[in-house]
Amino acid sequence: VQQRNLETAWNCKVLDRTGLILEIFGERARTREGRLQVELAHLSYQKGRLVRAWTHLERQRGGGGGGASFIGGPGEAQIELDRRMIQNRIDGIRKELTQVVKTRELHRAGRRKAPYPIVAIVGYTNAGKSSLLRRLTGAEVLVADKLFATLDTTTRKSELPNGHPLLLTDTVGFVRKLPHKLVDAFKATLEEAVLSEFLIHVLDGSNPEVQEFYETTLTVLEELGIHDKPMLTVFNKTDLCTEEQIETLKEAHPDALFVSVHAGDGIDKLKRWMGKQLTGYMARLQLQFPYDRSDLVAALHEQGKVIDTRYEDDHISVHALVPTRFATSYEEYLEPVHEPS
Repeated sequence: VQQRNLETAWNCKVLDRTGLILEIFGERARTREGRLQVELAHLSYQKGRLVRAWTHLERQRGGGGGGASFIGGPGEAQIELDRRMIQNRIDGIRKELTQVVKTRELHRAGRRKAPYPIVAIVGYTNAGKSSLLRRLTGAEVLVADKLFATLDTTTRKSELPNGHPLLLTDTVGFVRKLPHKLVDAFKATLEEAVLSEFLIHVLDGSNPEVQEFYETTLTVLEELGIHDKPMLTVFNKTDLCTEEQIETLKEAHPDALFVSVHAGDGIDKLKRWMGKQLTGYMARLQLQFPYDRSDLVAALHEQGKVIDTRYEDDHISVHALVPTRFATSYEEYLEPVHEPS
């Protein structure tokens, strides 16, 4: 009622917090799944607010003792009709999402078999996650100083200085007290983090509320059931921080890294940390294949990264990086180690 009265008094659209988040999400969604998830959340939210939305239907009351007034009040028949229409659309979206999710699962199943470990970048909205992805991969992704600039998940390939390849995923920004309907609706956009080997938690170190944002992200991760994954806390925007702010954060988070994605400070240190984390996921192999097993060389290209290939007189010598889960397949072809005489 207050919202309706404010709209009447000011002659403009008035939104509550949930409605505002939905409006922003609606503008940001780009993929088919993202748009469907936004519409589903919006309809679910709207369904319970039809009495406020349909104030113009009070005109239906005229026309004698029958009609809308007979079933309980002004506009009630139209409200029930619209409620059914919304429910039908909700059911239709859920069917569409079932197909979209199946397609997404096929992509993810392929990604699980991919030769590269997955690293998810998570954190509060507008902390610099997309900027970090761009800095680490060189990808042309949207970077903007606004809330929820990234709604749809973005994944790009990168390579660390030690030669380890990986897939970096930028996820939707988190927000405090996100309504449960939205958590459920947008859980799919955060599921990429579930598949990751570890998480990079990015925070805006210059924000006075950074500690609250830190706790918000941990709460959302716990809701997703992935709070126990290996995670590095990274405080971004150190170029905007005072020395006092940085010292306070270091005391509270002694294991965190401090970077400025904009200036490039601390990025090399972050890459070295990521390289150490990936040590257990990738194996460096020096292999010798007979010429009749060139199919294994092709398999290496699919399963990992071939660093060097040399064609000798009686064998093919290959230096490669492969996920440890594939390494045992090549044990019999390991190049013999020659002990010094």
